[in-house]
Amino acid sequence: MEDAEVEGHPVHSLAISTARPTKHLSPSPSFQRCAFTSWTRENIHKKECCFYEKGVREDICKCGYSKIEHNDEAIKPEDFTGESWHKHRHLHEVPTDAFGDISFGGLGQKTGKVKLSYLSTLINLHACLFVFILAFLSMFHSQYMRVSTDTNPEILYQLLTEQWRLSPPNLLISVTGGAKNFYLKARLNNMFNRGLIKVAQTTGAWIITGGTHTGVMKHVGKAVRDYALSSSTQGQIVAIGVATWGTIHNRDALVHPEGCFPAHYELDIKGQGRLSCLDNNHTHFLLVDDGTQGNYGVEIELRSCLEKCISGKRLGNKESGVTIPVVCVVLDGGTGTLNTIYNAMLNGTPCVILEGSGRIADVIAQVAALSVTRVTIALIHQLMKKFFGQEYDKFPDLRIIEWTKKIQDIIRMPHLLTIFRISEDNHGDVDVAILQALLKASRASESLGTESWKRQLELAIAWNRVDIAETEIFTEERQWKSSDLHWAMFSALVGNKPEFVSLLLENGVSLRDFLLDEETLCELYKQLPSCMFLRKLAKRVHNAHRKKAFGMRHRVRSGQGEMVSLTHVSDEVRRLLGSFTQALYLPSNMTYHFNMCLEDTSASLSKNSTSSQAPLKEDSPDAQRDPGRDIFLWAVVQNNRELAEIAWEQCTDCMSAALAASKILKTMSAEGMDADEAEDMKKLANHYEKHAIGVFNECHNWDEERAQKLLFRASPSWGRTTCLRLALEADDKSFVAQSGVQAFLTQIWCGELSVDNPVWRVLLCMVFFPLIYTGFLVYRRDEVIQREAEMNEEIKTVESVTGSVLRTSTRSLDSSGLQRQKPLGRWSRLLHLYSSAQAKFYLNIVSYFAFLFLFAVVLMIDFQATPSSGEVLLYIWLLSLVCEEVRQVRESWDMFYLCMPYSNKLLYYSLHY
Repeated sequence: MEDAEVEGHPVHSLAISTARPTKHLSPSPSFQRCAFTSWTRENIHKKECCFYEKGVREDICKCGYSKIEHNDEAIKPEDFTGESWHKHRHLHEVPTDAFGDISFGGLGQKTGKVKLSYLSTLINLHACLFVFILAFLSMFHSQYMRVSTDTNPEILYQLLTEQWRLSPPNLLISVTGGAKNFYLKARLNNMFNRGLIKVAQTTGAWIITGGTHTGVMKHVGKAVRDYALSSSTQGQIVAIGVATWGTIHNRDALVHPEGCFPAHYELDIKGQGRLSCLDNNHTHFLLVDDGTQGNYGVEIELRSCLEKCISGKRLGNKESGVTIPVVCVVLDGGTGTLNTIYNAMLNGTPCVILEGSGRIADVIAQVAALSVTRVTIALIHQLMKKFFGQEYDKFPDLRIIEWTKKIQDIIRMPHLLTIFRISEDNHGDVDVAILQALLKASRASESLGTESWKRQLELAIAWNRVDIAETEIFTEERQWKSSDLHWAMFSALVGNKPEFVSLLLENGVSLRDFLLDEETLCELYKQLPSCMFLRKLAKRVHNAHRKKAFGMRHRVRSGQGEMVSLTHVSDEVRRLLGSFTQALYLPSNMTYHFNMCLEDTSASLSKNSTSSQAPLKEDSPDAQRDPGRDIFLWAVVQNNRELAEIAWEQCTDCMSAALAASKILKTMSAEGMDADEAEDMKKLANHYEKHAIGVFNECHNWDEERAQKLLFRASPSWGRTTCLRLALEADDKSFVAQSGVQAFLTQIWCGELSVDNPVWRVLLCMVFFPLIYTGFLVYRRDEVIQREAEMNEEIKTVESVTGSVLRTSTRSLDSSGLQRQKPLGRWSRLLHLYSSAQAKFYLNIVSYFAFLFLFAVVLMIDFQATPSSGEVLLYIWLLSLVCEEVRQVRESWDMFYLCMPYSNKLLYYSLHY
């Protein structure tokens, strides 16, 4: 049996795939099957012999098939009388008759993710359970197609991506080597299996092999099987087998004019003879047919063309010139594999050779580190004899000379050659070697240094391999500017690669520079994955576009789509947050200017800041465009926990951001139709409520007064609303229940009165107000003055002991501050008593009972034909209550809240919550 060969192809660069899966209504399976069958008949063909000519063996045509396998026209042809059989003239294409799904049976059955070889040990103990599992696993099958050698590779790529619905790869791994069974050391076998699967899983690669149950193909199949058995995820490794149809054992089971769904294929290793069985662990098969039987290597040319076609495909943005990279991985192999490596490297394809796998792989590994002059014919003779054993005796000297020249040419291209060696102190993995080989080839293929680094970073992002980027790209050799990495940040965000987002931020990317252009943020919203927010946003944009087109009747350019603007985003976010907020993004023709002065705050909260702490820093107008807020909001609306967590750490107002996220997520979960998605949103909302609690408690432990100011500070980043309002609107009970928040609400409730006053004292003073002038009721101003006096006494005591002049100057400053805190006057004490929230509440209760008493008296006792003074008072009272209710209905609470001064806001909180 010959070695599997593959032709290498040029590698350019890799596009960043930003395509996201979307949900569509799927047609019925029967309709899909009919459509697939119709497409197959139109596009896929096989080859068959149209002229029977007896060969060496009786009743066997020169094409390799028996006489009974030819149709009548081929046995008695009228068009080829007197001609000798020739494969180019007497083989023609007809619609294929072998396609569909394969259900493997026999030794090592594969039916999806679990194999019978693994389950067979359970037969004796759990026969009934085995039958049940077997029935369940029979639902999973591999897909196959018999194709002609002349099939257009574009048609095959369309078959793979559109008909078999495979996602386009970010990397193509062509595994080649020994086609015969060979022994692989346990450690190398484990490292190869683990590394191959890891690189395929993390990068979204396709693995292409010969597809049979022998040699290197069998090792690849076992790696796929081990991953399927151990993986708890539903992701599938794509392993495509490209095999020769005429060398497949039991291929008749795959033939049916209408396709087989499934075809029951027996894996008969013992009875295969010179033929080969398909490997039961591959996911897809392309069975290449040239019309002959028993000839190996037929698939090599078509496989090479398919790999070249795939390597020329662009990913993500079609305008990008980045293409899919190809890497060749070599295990064992004979002289045919040497030609494969040589051709691949001539075409710029990097090769990774596993030392210790045997034969030609070990020969190249032994001489890879040597100079070309030391690679002599005698040395190759010696190595061939060592690693090929008895096969060496069949090698002619001229062929060894030819192979020596090819090996010399191979080691002249070290940037394309990577040798993976294992040793006691080497803990590297095959996946790292494969990716490093591609980066090394990319680094050497670019003439400009900047383009080379950019290409390597593109590859690392597409593969989602942060470890490779950290060790190979972000090194001391290269210093990146923030502007140089903006495209990478965009790709990482849209591609949902949070680890890369963190890495880029650590290496100097400025979010403010990244989002300096509003178009970048708009483009991010246009690239959102399928989610509820995107659907709502698209509907809003569409409606706005229709209204504008109808009102202005302007012409829209053909092909110009409906553009997403930040105004649309702001309107939709405001709907989720609540109408009590202002727009997060102003129209482009308006400037971002706000009066950030915190004036008109309650005297009970502003006049207590006589401590050494500085007041909160006023926000600048630029703070309204907080870039961390923008990315955080973009991640939250798509319910992306990882990206949101990274962006939240970049927000300037973390507590408001967390509470706003909680409100948005809870609103979306209430509107969502998907129960699972709604549950995830609720969990994420609770997660950010805990974040807000953590931030507030940390601030409260450090400085209670300043932490309480954060609760009523209007956040410029979140629609000029407050943390307390967001928490109440989001129904974040845990946040409101925090001791610091409760203490703040208690201060609002008590107003200027001390929170330590018993209720009975307040009630007594409300009845007999002269008591407030006797010190019977304590005011907060009195507490502040008392604390300052005690502090000054302590300072004087320390100064008298230490004699510190510095302490005296400090005391003079404090004394001047104390002079500004004058005791409350008589009128102020009376005003603060009856204007406090608790006093108003008590008076409201008394007035309500008085109204009920007056109503009862008038109705039962004083109800006369001529209204009495009490009845007139009752009418006036009732009319005032009605007017108040009408006022509350007609006036917008939100505008009322936004326009009122802070002192009234605090009172409004106390009265309504």
